[in-house]
Amino acid sequence: MEIQKLYDLDDIEFEDIAIGLVRLAKNIPDHEFFYHTNRINDLKFKRIDDVVIHGSYYDYFFPRFEAYHKFTKTCFTFISNRSSESKQKKLQTELFSEEENIKFLLNNQVDVQYILHSSEQFPDFSVILLPENLVFPIQDYTLGSEEELYQIIQYYE
Repeated sequence: MEIQKLYDLDDIEFEDIAIGLVRLAKNIPDHEFFYHTNRINDLKFKRIDDVVIHGSYYDYFFPRFEAYHKFTKTCFTFISNRSSESKQKKLQTELFSEEENIKFLLNNQVDVQYILHSSEQFPDFSVILLPENLVFPIQDYTLGSEEELYQIIQYYE
């Protein structure tokens, strides 16, 4: 008897993910940014387990902060775009290695401090009040399924 395929991975269409890019107007530590954000919101962001990416030479750690909005029943997550810590696993012996001790989740957006993600398919980031003098307006951004960050968000969701 032949085994029937339920689905073909090549035929599955993955939905894009809508995220927000958060740029700070001045360089401040995470705890200070979230102190000001929590002060002006009903939301209370707290630090949760870091996003960990395993490279060939380093393990990278990206801080994550999460809050639940009771009215919209939505979970919001801020992920640091820049690794806060890296642990070297082995010595680099190649001269032109692509891997450094600092990694960005969005390599083409190094000026972005945080990536804002929501549990909703079409998120409304306007329910989060951000400190006026510390943050530029949130930029909407769409992640395609072929991007590395898409896979990371799906894994940690």
